[in-house]
Amino acid sequence: MRILITNDDGINAPGLKVLEEIATELAGPDGEVWTVAPAFEQSGVGHAISYTRPMMISQMDERRFAAEGSPADCVLAALHDVMADKRPDLVLSGVNRGNNSAENALYSGTIGGAMEAALQGVRAVALSQYYGPAIKDAPDPFEASRVHGLSTMRALLERGVWTDDDYGIFYNINFPPVAAADVKGLRACPQGFRRDMGFGVQPVHSPSGRRFLWVTGAPQQQPTSPGTDADLNLKGYISVTPMRADLTAHDALEALKAIE
Repeated sequence: MRILITNDDGINAPGLKVLEEIATELAGPDGEVWTVAPAFEQSGVGHAISYTRPMMISQMDERRFAAEGSPADCVLAALHDVMADKRPDLVLSGVNRGNNSAENALYSGTIGGAMEAALQGVRAVALSQYYGPAIKDAPDPFEASRVHGLSTMRALLERGVWTDDDYGIFYNINFPPVAAADVKGLRACPQGFRRDMGFGVQPVHSPSGRRFLWVTGAPQQQPTSPGTDADLNLKGYISVTPMRADLTAHDALEALKAIE
């Protein structure tokens, strides 16, 4: 198998090393693992692309490239330049430092990389490691994803739903904030929503007196509705959520016919 890996934490991030281990085992002895990842951290950029400026790309090693762009940029660079002669069979994005459950998925560059691959017709999965008190001071906070990542991916490739239609399915995997031995299992589930937990801004002043705004987050230990991703993660389960890039609210279309 020929696998492309990327992330939004940057090419030197520890989670990318975990993903490389998973991808190498998944590709097998006759496979290939290619890396095209952002030169610098790109957390929170979502599905952004560098449409109005060029990006520099540098080869760091064999099959390893750093691009000055977003994760979606990196996928485009890989598919249309670095690996243009032969596309990958699979794109993996992550392993993100922190969860991309619930509404976090909408801001995530990790998800954005997987989404772009799906739009380009390539199977894609985003992987993230939930952080929390139980692993805050652990020697390896990525232990759950490192130990369970390969089996999770194999299960998904063997028994998951994969489509080649427009806005094809891609997957969002989140590993729970617990030690690997405490992972309770794997659950397919919908995306949740943390009520009253959205992003905000905090004004600050620089030493020169200029006013700036820092974007602020919120505590991540509040569960979502029962059976949704963050709820299951906080209960010790690996969540697997199928996604599409189609933003249509299909449930509202029939009612909307009243305006026609």
